[in-house]
Amino acid sequence: QVQLVESGGGLVQAGGSLRLSCAASRSIFSFNTMGWYRQAPGKERELVAGFISGDRTNYADSVKGRFTISRDSAKNTVYLQMNNLKPEDTAVYYCNARALYTYWGQGTQVTVSS
Repeated sequence: QVQLVESGGGLVQAGGSLRLSCAASRSIFSFNTMGWYRQAPGKERELVAGFISGDRTNYADSVKGRFTISRDSAKNTVYLQMNNLKPEDTAVYYCNARALYTYWGQGTQVTVSS
């Protein structure tokens, strides 16, 4: 059973920063893709950032230049550094990993106040 455990969410003022962590229960290189999604109230879950192939990454247009995804294979952890946060970034952020199956973390709340 694969587990993805997120941490690092919280309340921050607009313009502030947070770093989310996603710790996997097995090697992150055992997955085809890994990334971060978010879901705001009343909206569909959307991709924020992800590793799509090797070191290739992709980002939602709304976060380009502000968010950075990275990983530490020794810790089996993927990070999402979020800078210059905006109120519209408020959402529950989920870690996602895909191999033969798709796995989700439990989610971590990010709230950005104006």
